[in-house]
Amino acid sequence: MIFNVQHITKYEYNAPVSYGHNIAMLRPRESKGQELLDYKIQITPQPTEISERIDFFGNNITRFSVQTEHKVLLVKTRSKIVRDYSKIHESFYTSKCKDITMNEALLALKSNDHDVLDAKQYILESIFIRKTDAKIREYAELSFKGNRSVFDAAYELMLRIYTDFKFVAGITSISTPIEEVMIKKKGVCQDFAQIAIACIRSIGLPARYISGYIETLPAKGKEKMVGADASHAWFAIFIPGFGWVDFDPTNNQIPLNQHIVVGWGRDYYDVPPLKGVVYGSGESDLKVSVDITAIV
Repeated sequence: MIFNVQHITKYEYNAPVSYGHNIAMLRPRESKGQELLDYKIQITPQPTEISERIDFFGNNITRFSVQTEHKVLLVKTRSKIVRDYSKIHESFYTSKCKDITMNEALLALKSNDHDVLDAKQYILESIFIRKTDAKIREYAELSFKGNRSVFDAAYELMLRIYTDFKFVAGITSISTPIEEVMIKKKGVCQDFAQIAIACIRSIGLPARYISGYIETLPAKGKEKMVGADASHAWFAIFIPGFGWVDFDPTNNQIPLNQHIVVGWGRDYYDVPPLKGVVYGSGESDLKVSVDITAIV
Protein backbone atom coordinates (compact mmCIF):
# COMPACT_ATOMS: atom_id res chain seq x y z
CA MET A 1 0.00 0.00 0.00
CA ILE A 2 1.11 3.55 -0.75
CA PHE A 3 -0.31 6.31 1.41
CA ASN A 4 -0.32 10.10 1.35
CA VAL A 5 -0.55 11.52 4.86
CA GLN A 6 -1.34 15.14 5.73
CA HIS A 7 -0.99 16.20 9.36
CA ILE A 8 -2.03 19.72 10.40
CA THR A 9 -1.40 21.10 13.87
CA LYS A 10 -2.75 24.54 14.72
CA TYR A 11 -2.20 26.49 17.93
CA GLU A 12 -4.27 29.66 18.39
CA TYR A 13 -3.22 31.93 21.24
CA ASN A 14 -5.55 34.47 22.88
CA ALA A 15 -2.59 36.82 23.42
CA PRO A 16 0.50 37.44 21.25
CA VAL A 17 3.43 35.05 21.64
CA SER A 18 6.79 36.79 21.32
CA TYR A 19 8.72 33.65 20.40
CA GLY A 20 8.72 29.90 20.83
CA HIS A 21 11.06 26.92 20.61
CA ASN A 22 9.58 23.65 19.37
CA ILE A 23 10.40 20.04 18.57
CA ALA A 24 8.34 18.17 15.96
CA MET A 25 8.34 14.42 15.56
CA LEU A 26 6.19 14.13 12.46
CA ARG A 27 8.49 12.59 9.86
CA PRO A 28 7.67 8.85 9.57
CA ARG A 29 10.71 6.68 10.18
CA GLU A 30 12.09 3.96 7.98
CA SER A 31 11.36 0.57 9.53
CA LYS A 32 10.71 -3.03 8.59
CA GLY A 33 7.82 -3.10 6.13
CA GLN A 34 7.76 0.69 5.77
CA GLU A 35 9.57 3.07 3.41
CA LEU A 36 9.32 6.86 3.31
CA LEU A 37 9.17 8.14 -0.27
CA ASP A 38 8.68 11.85 0.38
CA TYR A 39 8.25 14.27 3.25
CA LYS A 40 7.67 18.03 3.52
CA ILE A 41 7.09 20.27 6.51
CA GLN A 42 5.63 23.78 6.34
CA ILE A 43 5.67 26.06 9.38
CA THR A 44 3.87 29.40 9.72
CA PRO A 45 5.18 31.89 10.78
CA GLN A 46 8.46 31.17 9.01
CA PRO A 47 10.95 29.83 11.58
CA THR A 48 14.02 31.91 12.35
CA GLU A 49 15.96 28.71 12.97
CA ILE A 50 15.27 25.14 11.89
CA SER A 51 17.32 21.94 11.96
CA GLU A 52 16.85 18.19 11.72
CA ARG A 53 18.53 15.30 13.51
CA ILE A 54 18.08 11.69 14.58
CA ASP A 55 17.34 11.12 18.26
CA PHE A 56 18.63 8.36 20.57
CA PHE A 57 15.88 5.95 19.45
CA GLY A 58 16.46 6.56 15.74
CA ASN A 59 13.45 8.85 15.28
CA ASN A 60 13.46 11.91 13.02
CA ILE A 61 13.40 15.19 14.93
CA THR A 62 12.80 18.72 13.61
CA ARG A 63 13.79 21.58 15.90
CA PHE A 64 12.55 25.06 15.05
CA SER A 65 12.37 28.48 16.62
CA VAL A 66 9.82 31.18 15.79
CA GLN A 67 11.13 34.54 16.96
CA THR A 68 8.50 36.84 15.51
CA GLU A 69 5.35 37.83 17.39
CA HIS A 70 2.38 35.65 16.43
CA LYS A 71 -1.05 34.54 17.62
CA VAL A 72 -1.26 31.40 15.45
CA LEU A 73 1.28 28.61 14.96
CA LEU A 74 0.56 26.30 12.02
CA VAL A 75 2.59 23.17 11.34
CA LYS A 76 1.63 21.19 8.24
CA THR A 77 3.37 18.02 7.05
CA ARG A 78 2.87 15.86 3.97
CA SER A 79 4.30 12.35 3.76
CA LYS A 80 4.26 9.64 1.12
CA ILE A 81 4.77 6.16 2.53
CA VAL A 82 4.99 2.60 1.22
CA ARG A 83 3.69 0.10 3.75
CA ASP A 84 3.91 -3.67 3.18
CA TYR A 85 3.55 -5.61 6.40
CA SER A 86 2.18 -8.86 5.01
CA LYS A 87 5.40 -10.93 5.13
CA ILE A 88 6.33 -9.57 8.55
CA HIS A 89 2.84 -10.38 9.82
CA GLU A 90 3.15 -13.97 8.58
CA SER A 91 6.45 -14.39 10.45
CA PHE A 92 4.69 -13.71 13.76
CA TYR A 93 2.95 -17.06 13.49
CA THR A 94 6.11 -19.13 12.98
CA SER A 95 7.57 -21.33 15.68
CA LYS A 96 10.56 -19.00 16.06
CA CYS A 97 8.18 -16.32 17.33
CA LYS A 98 5.37 -18.29 18.98
CA ASP A 99 7.30 -21.01 20.80
CA ILE A 100 9.39 -18.78 23.10
CA THR A 101 8.03 -19.05 26.65
CA MET A 102 8.29 -16.36 29.30
CA ASN A 103 10.86 -18.40 31.26
CA GLU A 104 12.97 -18.84 28.12
CA ALA A 105 12.67 -15.13 27.30
CA LEU A 106 13.76 -14.05 30.79
CA LEU A 107 16.77 -16.36 30.59
CA ALA A 108 17.72 -15.10 27.12
CA LEU A 109 17.59 -11.50 28.34
CA LYS A 110 20.63 -12.20 30.54
CA SER A 111 22.87 -12.45 27.46
CA ASN A 112 25.05 -9.69 26.03
CA ASP A 113 23.73 -10.05 22.49
CA HIS A 114 23.49 -6.64 20.76
CA ASP A 115 19.74 -6.87 20.13
CA VAL A 116 19.13 -7.98 23.70
CA LEU A 117 21.21 -5.14 25.15
CA ASP A 118 19.25 -2.63 23.05
CA ALA A 119 15.93 -4.13 24.13
CA LYS A 120 16.80 -4.07 27.84
CA GLN A 121 16.39 -0.30 28.03
CA TYR A 122 12.68 -0.88 27.46
CA ILE A 123 12.38 -2.80 30.73
CA LEU A 124 13.49 0.20 32.80
CA GLU A 125 11.26 2.89 34.27
CA SER A 126 10.42 5.84 32.04
CA ILE A 127 8.88 9.28 32.57
CA PHE A 128 5.24 8.17 32.33
CA ILE A 129 5.71 4.52 33.32
CA ARG A 130 7.33 4.41 36.73
CA LYS A 131 7.59 1.39 39.01
CA THR A 132 4.00 0.24 39.09
CA ASP A 133 1.82 -1.00 41.93
CA ALA A 134 0.77 -4.59 42.55
CA LYS A 135 -2.47 -4.22 40.57
CA ILE A 136 -0.55 -3.77 37.31
CA ARG A 137 1.57 -6.86 37.90
CA GLU A 138 -1.46 -8.89 38.97
CA TYR A 139 -3.24 -7.87 35.78
CA ALA A 140 -0.19 -8.91 33.73
CA GLU A 141 0.19 -12.26 35.48
CA LEU A 142 -3.28 -13.31 34.40
CA SER A 143 -1.78 -13.66 30.91
CA PHE A 144 1.97 -14.06 31.41
CA LYS A 145 2.96 -17.38 32.94
CA GLY A 146 6.36 -19.09 33.00
CA ASN A 147 5.73 -21.87 30.50
CA ARG A 148 3.35 -19.95 28.27
CA SER A 149 4.29 -18.46 24.90
CA VAL A 150 5.23 -14.77 25.17
CA PHE A 151 3.41 -14.12 21.90
CA ASP A 152 0.21 -15.80 23.09
CA ALA A 153 0.36 -13.96 26.42
CA ALA A 154 0.84 -10.57 24.72
CA TYR A 155 -2.00 -11.34 22.31
CA GLU A 156 -4.29 -12.18 25.23
CA LEU A 157 -3.20 -9.03 27.10
CA MET A 158 -4.13 -6.97 24.04
CA LEU A 159 -7.57 -8.62 23.91
CA ARG A 160 -8.16 -8.13 27.64
CA ILE A 161 -7.32 -4.41 27.49
CA TYR A 162 -9.61 -4.06 24.47
CA THR A 163 -12.40 -5.81 26.41
CA ASP A 164 -11.87 -4.37 29.89
CA PHE A 165 -11.17 -0.73 29.01
CA LYS A 166 -13.53 1.74 27.36
CA PHE A 167 -12.32 4.30 24.80
CA VAL A 168 -13.42 7.72 26.08
CA ALA A 169 -11.77 10.82 24.62
CA GLY A 170 -11.09 13.73 26.95
CA ILE A 171 -11.23 11.79 30.22
CA THR A 172 -7.43 11.60 30.48
CA SER A 173 -4.45 13.77 29.56
CA ILE A 174 -0.80 12.97 28.89
CA SER A 175 -0.11 13.50 32.61
CA THR A 176 -2.79 11.10 33.89
CA PRO A 177 -1.02 8.36 35.90
CA ILE A 178 -1.48 4.84 34.53
CA GLU A 179 -2.64 3.75 38.00
CA GLU A 180 -5.61 6.10 37.61
CA VAL A 181 -6.36 4.74 34.13
CA MET A 182 -6.18 1.22 35.58
CA ILE A 183 -8.83 2.08 38.18
CA LYS A 184 -11.20 3.96 35.85
CA LYS A 185 -10.74 1.50 32.95
CA LYS A 186 -11.23 4.43 30.57
CA GLY A 187 -8.92 6.38 28.28
CA VAL A 188 -7.55 6.64 24.77
CA CYS A 189 -5.00 4.80 22.63
CA GLN A 190 -1.94 6.24 24.39
CA ASP A 191 -3.34 5.12 27.77
CA PHE A 192 -4.02 1.59 26.55
CA ALA A 193 -0.56 1.30 25.04
CA GLN A 194 1.07 2.49 28.25
CA ILE A 195 -1.03 0.15 30.41
CA ALA A 196 0.17 -2.77 28.27
CA ILE A 197 3.79 -1.61 28.47
CA ALA A 198 3.58 -1.24 32.26
CA CYS A 199 2.18 -4.78 32.52
CA ILE A 200 4.91 -6.28 30.35
CA ARG A 201 7.72 -4.46 32.15
CA SER A 202 6.30 -5.49 35.52
CA ILE A 203 7.11 -9.14 34.74
CA GLY A 204 10.58 -8.29 33.40
CA LEU A 205 10.11 -8.20 29.62
CA PRO A 206 10.89 -5.29 27.25
CA ALA A 207 8.04 -3.27 25.72
CA ARG A 208 8.11 -0.03 23.76
CA TYR A 209 5.61 2.66 22.80
CA ILE A 210 4.92 3.28 19.12
CA SER A 211 3.51 6.54 17.80
CA GLY A 212 2.00 6.80 14.35
CA TYR A 213 -1.19 6.96 12.34
CA ILE A 214 -4.04 4.63 11.53
CA GLU A 215 -6.17 4.85 8.41
CA THR A 216 -9.86 5.03 9.30
CA LEU A 217 -11.96 3.01 6.87
CA PRO A 218 -15.54 4.30 6.39
CA ALA A 219 -18.57 2.06 6.75
CA LYS A 220 -19.71 0.29 3.60
CA GLY A 221 -21.51 2.70 1.31
CA LYS A 222 -20.32 5.77 3.23
CA GLU A 223 -17.82 8.38 2.09
CA LYS A 224 -14.68 8.95 4.09
CA MET A 225 -14.87 12.15 6.14
CA VAL A 226 -12.12 14.72 5.85
CA GLY A 227 -10.00 14.68 9.01
CA ALA A 228 -11.45 11.34 10.14
CA ASP A 229 -8.03 9.70 10.38
CA ALA A 230 -6.01 10.09 13.52
CA SER A 231 -2.71 10.02 15.28
CA HIS A 232 -2.47 6.67 16.99
CA ALA A 233 -0.41 4.67 19.48
CA TRP A 234 0.21 1.01 20.17
CA PHE A 235 2.90 -1.16 21.78
CA ALA A 236 5.50 -3.74 20.82
CA ILE A 237 7.03 -6.55 22.87
CA PHE A 238 10.52 -7.95 22.37
CA ILE A 239 10.79 -11.73 21.95
CA PRO A 240 14.45 -12.85 22.24
CA GLY A 241 15.64 -14.77 19.21
CA PHE A 242 12.91 -13.26 17.05
CA GLY A 243 12.54 -9.51 17.58
CA TRP A 244 9.78 -6.98 18.11
CA VAL A 245 6.08 -7.75 17.62
CA ASP A 246 3.45 -4.98 17.46
CA PHE A 247 0.02 -5.12 19.12
CA ASP A 248 -2.80 -2.55 19.00
CA PRO A 249 -5.01 -2.87 22.12
CA THR A 250 -7.32 -0.04 21.02
CA ASN A 251 -8.45 -2.04 17.99
CA ASN A 252 -7.56 -5.57 19.17
CA GLN A 253 -5.34 -6.37 16.21
CA ILE A 254 -1.76 -6.90 15.16
CA PRO A 255 -0.98 -3.85 12.98
CA LEU A 256 -0.96 -4.33 9.24
CA ASN A 257 -0.78 -1.81 6.41
CA GLN A 258 -3.29 0.65 7.91
CA HIS A 259 -0.87 1.39 10.76
CA ILE A 260 1.89 3.86 9.84
CA VAL A 261 4.87 4.23 12.18
CA VAL A 262 6.22 7.70 12.95
CA GLY A 263 8.50 6.85 15.87
CA TRP A 264 9.01 4.81 19.02
CA GLY A 265 10.39 5.21 22.50
CA ARG A 266 9.85 4.21 26.12
CA ASP A 267 6.47 5.97 26.41
CA TYR A 268 4.56 8.96 25.03
CA TYR A 269 7.09 11.40 26.51
CA ASP A 270 9.74 10.26 24.01
CA VAL A 271 7.59 10.64 20.88
CA PRO A 272 5.01 13.47 21.09
CA PRO A 273 4.09 14.87 17.65
CA LEU A 274 4.88 18.43 18.75
CA LYS A 275 6.18 19.95 21.97
CA GLY A 276 7.85 23.18 22.95
CA VAL A 277 8.04 26.32 25.04
CA VAL A 278 6.42 29.64 24.15
CA TYR A 279 6.95 33.06 25.69
CA GLY A 280 3.77 35.01 26.18
CA SER A 281 0.65 35.20 28.32
CA GLY A 282 -2.80 33.73 28.06
CA GLU A 283 -4.12 30.40 26.90
CA SER A 284 -4.00 28.41 23.67
CA ASP A 285 -6.41 26.33 21.64
CA LEU A 286 -5.08 23.24 19.85
CA LYS A 287 -6.59 21.72 16.72
CA VAL A 288 -5.21 18.64 14.96
CA SER A 289 -6.30 17.19 11.64
CA VAL A 290 -4.98 14.03 9.97
CA ASP A 291 -5.88 12.75 6.51
CA ILE A 292 -4.59 9.47 5.07
CA THR A 293 -5.21 8.65 1.43
CA ALA A 294 -4.43 5.23 -0.01
CA ILE A 295 -2.99 5.56 -3.54
CA VAL A 296 -2.74 1.84 -4.37
